[in-house]
Parts: sequence; structure tokens; C-alpha cells
Amino acid sequence: MSQQTAKKPTEEDDGIPARTHIYDFLVVSNRLPVDRVGEGEDAGWRRSPGGLVTALAPVMEKSDGAWVGWHGAPDEEVEPFEHEGISILPVPLSAQEVETYYEGFSNATLWPLYHDVIAPPEFHRTWWDAYRKVNQRFADAVTACAADGATVWVQDYQLQLVPAMLRRQRPDLKIGFFNHIPFPPQEIFAQLPWRRQVLEGLLGADLLGFQRPNDASNFARAARRYAGASGKGTHLVVHDPTRHDGRREVRAEAFPISIDTARIAELASRPDIIERARQIRQDLGDPKVIMLGVDRLDYTKGIRHRLKAFEELLTDGRVKVGEVTLIQVASPSRERVEQYRLLREEIEGTVGRINGTFDTMQHTAVRYLHHSYPTEEMVALYLAADVMLVTALRDGMNLVAKEYVASRLDGTGALILSEFAGAADQLKQALLINPHDIAGLKDSITTAINLPPGIAARRMKTMRRQVLVHNVEEWSSIFLARLKEVCP
Repeated sequence: MSQQTAKKPTEEDDGIPARTHIYDFLVVSNRLPVDRVGEGEDAGWRRSPGGLVTALAPVMEKSDGAWVGWHGAPDEEVEPFEHEGISILPVPLSAQEVETYYEGFSNATLWPLYHDVIAPPEFHRTWWDAYRKVNQRFADAVTACAADGATVWVQDYQLQLVPAMLRRQRPDLKIGFFNHIPFPPQEIFAQLPWRRQVLEGLLGADLLGFQRPNDASNFARAARRYAGASGKGTHLVVHDPTRHDGRREVRAEAFPISIDTARIAELASRPDIIERARQIRQDLGDPKVIMLGVDRLDYTKGIRHRLKAFEELLTDGRVKVGEVTLIQVASPSRERVEQYRLLREEIEGTVGRINGTFDTMQHTAVRYLHHSYPTEEMVALYLAADVMLVTALRDGMNLVAKEYVASRLDGTGALILSEFAGAADQLKQALLINPHDIAGLKDSITTAINLPPGIAARRMKTMRRQVLVHNVEEWSSIFLARLKEVCP
């Protein structure tokens, strides 16, 4: 593991270290693709799990590429370093900026706004000021080390101002942006006091990628209404004084992200993981049916809705403890944000009530796990589960649904999938549900439990074929090829 020392950033350099190397390809995201492990002399870095890192690592290893992002600890500066063939360029954040730029504007303003205002967004000018300042720092870090004509791929909602900042400073760059979360209808987006500035920031890109066609259309409509863009559909034209004709084309298109299917399938075939799945079932008393939910503890995921449906099924006698068990994995998320703290209390209270009412001496109704688990354990859970519950109220994609499908090598299992998750566009053979319709959700659960093996196998085979063909490597390759087309 690479070792690095950290130092406090200074006001003079604004935390941006001097760059001695230039790169032809840069990825920019809020977090770096590595996590710090160990302490003191044993400190080092390991590659982060996740689809984005998996998709882009091979591209960066083959090219002269670098990754720009925050290393995860506030109030310190880490020098650039190499890790597993990738140049790592850390951008520092202060503790105050983590609170205002990240927890504040990114996750208490933009996140709820972009997820259909499931929770009310907060609008604070101090948060906006921090967001602009941090976005400029990321842009400065890129411009300091980007080669002439370099390709820059900016990731997600935390950095929406970076494309235009790069465009102003370095009009020679080829700039792509991908929005991993939904983009809201213009009637919702219009609530943002800084809507024009955010849209102008995004319009600095040559190619904007979204999870679903509706997201691209929502963005294009908002750009024409509030940022002066013209053009038809998702092919936009914007004013650009750096061009000889004063105009520039911007494309907004759907590029649905996927997973490392080969990795999931390989894990699902390992004897130790298959044995672990068997042990999970045994530890739960070998119920006839195990249902599984895997989510970050977030109000967008519909955890409350699935618990309500399950509780009513138990009350109605349509399912029984001992025959059916629900495992709910809820990994910790943004625990310093008040809405998330209250959600955790509500979910844990609901689980306690259900178990207190329906548990027996031998069996539990809901096994609730407020932890994060390594991929190996998650695949074991996928193999143990007969029914996967994805009840998101709004989700850009939801890769858990695709991981479950990829793990079902024997063609068994059933996927209940919210129509408000991007994955519903690709996994059409799932049992698609409206999570707000509790009665319909209950019916879908009982359908999944009693799905004839032949029908279940046909549905799963079709979904697995889709996920195996359209994997995360294909996603990154298609986006970058498209960016090259629009920036010849």
C-alpha cells in the first residue's frame, strides 16, 4: 500500500499542491477512488469498492490518466501519489467545507431537490458560497495538470459548476459530465435560487450524461427555460465567446450505468461464498423464503414502505414468521445530517415494533443490520435471498438490483423493483411496483414468494442476459467514445 504524509493546507495555495506532471485524461469526483487504511507507519491506501472505480481504472491504467478528488479527511493536505497504476491528485477540504459544501449544499439542498423533494431542501446562501468555492478549487486542480486538448470527465452533483469553470480557464479541453442521480422536472428544479448558475455550470460540458432519457430531457428543458440555451430536444446550443462563431453545441444523453458483472458472477460461484449463503439461511432457522433489502439508510430508498407492507402482510396472515424472514441491510449514511438521524430512529423503531409483535422464540420477522459489508458478504446475502426488494421512491439507477440479478447463476430468485429506479428501464422482467401503493406492493411480494420456478427462471435469465451484456466497462467506453465524437 502507498504511504503518504499529510499536512495542513495554507491560505496562500488554497490547498492546491503544485503539479509537476500533465495528463491527457482526468476524472474528477468528490471522492478519490482510494480509501485510507491503517494508522501511523502502517498507513496506506486501498482501492475503493464501487462501479465507477471498476469502470474507469482500466481506462486510466492504459492512458496517461489521473483522478482528482477529496481523500476523505478534513483539514489536511495529501501530496499527489500513484496507486495501482492510477495517478491520485488529492484536493483538500476543511471541516467547515465538509459541513457547508458537502453535508449542506450537496446533500441537504441538491439531493432532496433532485429526488422529487421527498424531503424538503434547505436553501442557505452560505452553503452556496462554499459550493462555488470548492468547485473552483477542483477546477483549478484540473487546469493545473491537464495537457493541451485533454479529456476531462466530471462526476456527479457535487461538482456541477466545474465544467463551466474549466471552459473559462481552458477552452481547449474536451469536457464530459455524468449525473449519477436523477435530474428533476423543471417545475421542481425551478425552486433552486441558483438555478441559472447551476445550469450554466453544467452547460460548460460538451457532453452531459444522465441515467435515463427523462433526466436528459428534464435538463434540456430547464436549460432552455432558465439558462438561455436553444436547440431542439436534448441537442442544445449555447453562447460561447471563445468560439469564432460565438456558439457551441452541448449534447445531453442517457448512458445508464451498470456493474462489474464478471466480478459478481465470479464471487457467486466461489464455494466459500456459496457455503456462507447456506450458513446465513441456517442461522435464520432455514425459513421457506428469505426476502432481502440492501440500501444506504436514506429517505429516498423506500425502506419505510417495504417495512409497512411486510408488517401488514404479517398482520393479515398472508405470510408467517418462520416461513418468511426479511433481512434489511441499511448501511450508515450522512449520520451528522438531522434528517438522516431521524430516519434511523424511525426505521429502528418500526423494526422493533414488528419484531416485538411477531417474533417467536425460534424465529425473527426482520433481521435489521445497520452496517456496511464487503462485496463478498453482500454476494452471499444475494445468494441466500429468494426475493430482492428494491422499493426506491426515486433513484438514479440502483445497482443493487443489477448485482442481485448478476449473482443468480442458477436462474432462481425474484426481483421486486420500483418503477422509479433507473434500473426499471433495463430490468423489465422484474416485478415492477409503485412503492407508494402499499396494497400493490403487498400483492407483488406474495406473487414473488409464490412465483412458479419456470416463470421465475425465464424472467431471471432475461434480466441476467441484459446485465451481462451491458456492464460497467461498456458504459464508460460508450460515454468516452461519444465524447470523442462530439469533440473531434
